[in-house]
Amino acid sequence: MAYVDDFPTDARIVRWNMIVAFGALGIGGLFGMIQALHRTGVFRGFVSSADYYTVLTGHGVLLALIFTIFALCGVFTWGVTRSLDRSLPSARFAMTWFGLMLLGTVMAAVTILGGLVPSIPFNADVLYTFYAPMKAHPAFYLGLVLFIVGTWLAGVDWFRTYWRWRGDNPDERIPLQTFMVLTTMLMWYISSAGVAVEVLFFLLPWSLGLIEQVDPLLTRTLFWYFGHPVVYFWLMPAYFIWYTVLPKLSGGRLFSDPLARVVFVLFLLLSTPVGFHHQYVDPGIPEGFKFIAMTNTMFLLLPSFLTAFTVVASIEHGARQRGGEGRLSWLRKLPWDEPAFAGCALAGLMFAAGGFSGMINAGMNINYLIHNTLWVPGHFHLTVGTASALTFMAAGYWLFPQITGNRLRFRSLATVQPYVWFVGMTLMSNAMHRAGIAGIPRRTAEPQYDSVTFQGVVGGVSEMRLQIALGGTILFLGLVLFLIVIFGTWLGGDGNESIRVNGRLPAPLSGPEHSPKILDNLKLWTAVAIVLIVLAYGLPLSALISDGLFAPGSPPIPV
Repeated sequence: MAYVDDFPTDARIVRWNMIVAFGALGIGGLFGMIQALHRTGVFRGFVSSADYYTVLTGHGVLLALIFTIFALCGVFTWGVTRSLDRSLPSARFAMTWFGLMLLGTVMAAVTILGGLVPSIPFNADVLYTFYAPMKAHPAFYLGLVLFIVGTWLAGVDWFRTYWRWRGDNPDERIPLQTFMVLTTMLMWYISSAGVAVEVLFFLLPWSLGLIEQVDPLLTRTLFWYFGHPVVYFWLMPAYFIWYTVLPKLSGGRLFSDPLARVVFVLFLLLSTPVGFHHQYVDPGIPEGFKFIAMTNTMFLLLPSFLTAFTVVASIEHGARQRGGEGRLSWLRKLPWDEPAFAGCALAGLMFAAGGFSGMINAGMNINYLIHNTLWVPGHFHLTVGTASALTFMAAGYWLFPQITGNRLRFRSLATVQPYVWFVGMTLMSNAMHRAGIAGIPRRTAEPQYDSVTFQGVVGGVSEMRLQIALGGTILFLGLVLFLIVIFGTWLGGDGNESIRVNGRLPAPLSGPEHSPKILDNLKLWTAVAIVLIVLAYGLPLSALISDGLFAPGSPPIPV
């Protein structure tokens, strides 16, 4: 029996979330290819340099917010209902949060795309980092508000499902997938409060003309209070898939349920008090608090290292169950021709590379060398653009037959697609990192300056630009292959095919009974997380608002 047979209403909710996510991925991916071709000078026939920033905003918002979070909502709805073995309490409530998110998405997207049509009186060329002093049309900010409120209600829906399960099972440990969903949402509630305050109390009234000015440093700080945790809001669903689905796809079982719980608790505690590492060059933030943020960021390496150990041990167990032997030759026994497995495994490999480049971003002194250069998008295209995106695509290959009742179409295309994406991202991110070391700036349609000559560290600048353009084009090709498979699967049957989908996830080698029950005390970990945030942000925020909430300025500290 497929998931759609056991949970038909929930399968529809999962399906629509994933469809919207992959639709946003298609549009945002097209914008990404246009950017790669334009800024490298390979082809500039799509948009003008002025409209480049509209395309850049659409690329960032559609991929970094809309695609990732709709995909998260689909995967998490599946995970909660499957692991608790019960449907969401109310289909109407579920459609309410989905509808709010969709309405907010449409409002924000239409406002952004209005920048490409001169006759339309609104635009939002504020990039993904939508803080002052750049100003968007009020509809953009209102759309963001509706979208965020929708995500909050989605979390309420998952908590309601858990509370009902807990009433029937007062003494049982929280199932692992539900535990991961709940800790992720607690982190989201804490961190998204920052962007909610920024938009509701500052940017929206400012764009409506209700207040004359805002403090750019304060809005930057509120954004980055949210801006780094949102990275983990994208990544934790990928971890969710790696921990619970990838071991099955490899033919084995999860190595350790307790380690998985520890990792998600660490993300809840450490992901928010690190936002100042995005503001190393902001003179209004005391250096001591930047150092605290750097230290907290380095601590975040721990859950990543634990994940690398646990996931690799899990898939090695699967390979050895398939007959794999030797120290490394067991890798040949893994199902590399299965698109769901290959996508997850390649995404994890890319994430490891992104983690090493992220260490450079986190260090205060060395960060000055690559700040606002192409190194930064090179890094997050490895993390969000592959670790999250390719994992969601791989999960789509495994989930869509279960939530539609249709067999996977165009399987040969699905088999090669993860490798096409991997090659494209290898080319593009490699060149971006090297271009960043050479000092080539990001966020600009015209990275060539009359009086500045960039010296390539390895290879020439022309070679880097060509590699970025080629990599971006190959990535778009991989995206097209994926969309053909997914929408072909969705539309290619009547949902009544006789398919056999084994959606059962095997029990871990080390189960929850081997971990202390305190790990399931979500109230305790939430309280500790709030204390850490107060220590990291309390004094800097009080200094920022000491001269008035709306008065631009910075604390009287030596620079």
